[in-house]
Amino acid sequence: MNKKKRTPTNCETCLNFVYDDEIGANVCMVELDEDEYLKYMEESFDFCPYYQLYDEYKTVRRQN
Repeated sequence: MNKKKRTPTNCETCLNFVYDDEIGANVCMVELDEDEYLKYMEESFDFCPYYQLYDEYKTVRRQN
């Protein structure tokens, strides 16, 4: 069986991790269920299924 090797994710480089002006902190914009949220808060969410790499140059590549 070929299992895809997953690399650990980093919230700071995720497209879904944005700054919220109201609370003055970065937050995850994905609607997590209770179990996922608990893992996120305990910082044991090593392999987030919602992780999307924020690539600021991706838009530029599409424009060219």
